[in-house]
Amino acid sequence: MISYKRIWYFFAFIALLIVSVPPVVAQQNTDLNTIKVDELSDEQIEELVKRANEAGLGVDEFLQMAQLRGMPSAEVEKLRSRIEELNLSGSANRSTNVSRREPRQQLDLNQITQGLYQPQAEILASETESEIFGTSLFYQKNRRLSFEPSLNQATPKSYVLGPGDVVFVDIYGQSEYYYEATVNPDGFVLLDNIGPVSVSGKTIEEATGIIKSRVARFYPGLSGPNPNTFLQVTLGNVRTIKVHIMGEVRLPGTFTLSAFSTVFNALYAAGGPNENGTMRAIKLIRNNKPVSEIDVYDLLIKGTANLDVQLQDQDVILVSPFKSRVKVNGEVKRPLTFEIGEEDTLEDLLSYAGGFTDLAFKDRLAISRITGNQRSVSDVYQNQFNLFILKGGDEITVSKILDRYSNRVQIKGAVYREGTFALTEGLTLSQLVKNAEGLRGDAYTERASILRTKEDLSTEMIEVNLRNVLAGSAPDVILKREDVVRISSIYDIQNERYVQILGEVKKPGTYPYSESMKIEELIILAGGLQESANSQDIEIARRLEDSDLGTLSDIIPTRVNPDLSISSDSPALLPFDQVIVRKRANFTMQKLVAVEGQVNAPGIFAIQTSVERISDLVKRAGGLNQFAYSKGATLIRRTEFFNTESEQIRRQRNLEALKMKLIEDPNNSEAQEELLQRLFRDLPSEKVNPVDTLLSNAKRESLDQIASETPGFAVKIKESEAVAINLEKILQNPGSQEDLILEEGDILTVPKLLQTVRMRGDVVYPTTLRHESGRSLKHYINSAGGFERRANRKQTYVVYANGAVKRTKGILAIRNYPPVEPGAEVIVPTKGPKVPLRLGDVVGVTTALATLVLVASQINW
Repeated sequence: MISYKRIWYFFAFIALLIVSVPPVVAQQNTDLNTIKVDELSDEQIEELVKRANEAGLGVDEFLQMAQLRGMPSAEVEKLRSRIEELNLSGSANRSTNVSRREPRQQLDLNQITQGLYQPQAEILASETESEIFGTSLFYQKNRRLSFEPSLNQATPKSYVLGPGDVVFVDIYGQSEYYYEATVNPDGFVLLDNIGPVSVSGKTIEEATGIIKSRVARFYPGLSGPNPNTFLQVTLGNVRTIKVHIMGEVRLPGTFTLSAFSTVFNALYAAGGPNENGTMRAIKLIRNNKPVSEIDVYDLLIKGTANLDVQLQDQDVILVSPFKSRVKVNGEVKRPLTFEIGEEDTLEDLLSYAGGFTDLAFKDRLAISRITGNQRSVSDVYQNQFNLFILKGGDEITVSKILDRYSNRVQIKGAVYREGTFALTEGLTLSQLVKNAEGLRGDAYTERASILRTKEDLSTEMIEVNLRNVLAGSAPDVILKREDVVRISSIYDIQNERYVQILGEVKKPGTYPYSESMKIEELIILAGGLQESANSQDIEIARRLEDSDLGTLSDIIPTRVNPDLSISSDSPALLPFDQVIVRKRANFTMQKLVAVEGQVNAPGIFAIQTSVERISDLVKRAGGLNQFAYSKGATLIRRTEFFNTESEQIRRQRNLEALKMKLIEDPNNSEAQEELLQRLFRDLPSEKVNPVDTLLSNAKRESLDQIASETPGFAVKIKESEAVAINLEKILQNPGSQEDLILEEGDILTVPKLLQTVRMRGDVVYPTTLRHESGRSLKHYINSAGGFERRANRKQTYVVYANGAVKRTKGILAIRNYPPVEPGAEVIVPTKGPKVPLRLGDVVGVTTALATLVLVASQINW
């Protein structure tokens, strides 16, 4: 048979070679001894080698057969050289399309997913969380576990081939070839030029041996003691199988699964065992015979489940009802219901439950057991856990340890290390103080207290003289469990001592008191004296312990040196003293006013005297210029609601400006650098906002109260407002009543001669008109289109350029309109909303008039 096959290869090779030579040579010569290798192209030689490989011939076999056919030896060597130059002699370069195979795929995937995912989703939507251990392995609400077999795994040697499987047969080595065949329904694979081979029901390992024995007839290199050709059988696309899942499962029935599936894949497809299903004895039945029994707990507890048992077509998985179950409550890591075997002990159950928690009481367990028609309780001690055999229906309760200490004492208060300590035999109070690293310096040793807990959980207080106990002159106290020792501080029994400084210091406030503290030291703590401080007028307000009725404090006048040097007559301070540093009577900060507008020298001016007036300010500003309109001059003055900067805030602002100036200068001297460091240290990081005075707060509250009690009345608080002045009269009569005394922040504004009049309010066309001398208010109103329909003519008023206001006056129907001057504003207000007259109001007025007429007639009668 082998010789016939070789002859067939020989004739195929001759035909290929004749077809591959140039056309002229093929037509003239049909014998191999006439072929010239030099006349063959590289593509033709590659094609010859490729076809020889596909015929199962290696390079050496190919050349040997060509020489047997009559090709001269010289031409054979030339052909060998050409093949080697083209690197076609290596086995790795032999043409094969094995690398072009698609990755292994699962056949009939739609059938598998239809039976797996959709029912599982329905289960998850309807089921609640089960307390039976292991059920969550097969279904969960938040995620899905599928145990889906991996198609990328190496082909299992125990995999049993069946109809539908795709088999790859690879031949490599001296000869190379591959076969791809599908197992047909009769169980055969049909290999090209070899014939059918029966592999159904055989494992991959068994099928490899059968195919190898058949193919070795055509490839002698596969057999013998030193084979040079090798064969490998692998599985291609995986077929599907039908598995019957019966018994106590959530979705019993027949499922289409991958042939790689195990029992766990099948159980997942069926949703796992139901509430009555066992997890300890799941049976796999094949050909009406049990072949395996699966214990899910082996996987859950030990991780040693047999996952290598592959399912086969028509296998039956039978889930019987559970055997026995027990419940574990309390301090275990898995407080669930577990299925037990016949010989399971309490120790086995604790391993199923994950063991005790850290707070579990492990010495004794309480077990509730069914005995006859009722339950009984048994106590099982730790040395009996591995001997106590469980029964179905048992309930095990693992208690928690007691929340109490067996040997605890505590110490609190004026010791260096407060806390909890162990009670040793014979521990005394003095030894506990030593364990706490001794007393602090502020400890109050005249007494200490021990809070002791009695047997009935009531408490008693034990008072001791700690100083005598530590000195040995008093008996030491033996401590007991749960004793709490309290050692007070001297500051626990007295008020914290402090002193306070107010007035003209940089940082007024409260400071801690120290014995023999002098007033100079307190002023230094407060940042030193302000420049306005009167060092010769300082008061100490001292608290009186035994004072007469009506005497609140003892006032002690004192003085200090301006440089705060040591003074022998400086009194020592006592706790709670208040030091008040007053301001010098003749000290005032500079006050500034401003002049704007039509003066010869506008700008900012400092008030020279306390009685300086507007006329003096105009004179210092060089008088009015030729464009000034003195009647329109306005004085803008701060109200009591203006947040005036205090001297401290003003000083802080000036020092911040100085600091920025020093920062900008890169060539500061050593003294200037030291000043800069002091400014960074002494100035607060946040700017202090000015605080309203008590007077302004009181006025604000009063106005707010008036506004809240008066409907329609609103008060707009302003920090500055215009004061109506007549600068023309002021300059004519300096020092008169109209010549106001200047205050800080005043701004005198002198405008140019204005030539317009502004119309505002309820006129037909509010606009700005040209001022005409001698014209009345009515003329300007008519020039603006006249009054609107809802205009309140009686309340028409004029606001003049200097801030003065005049309104319309009238007697009966005669109205006296105010004059209009340049720069004035004419304002016509609107009448309020018209209230319709209701029937009840008409009846009331009519009734009142009738009553009045009746009374009058009676009087006359």
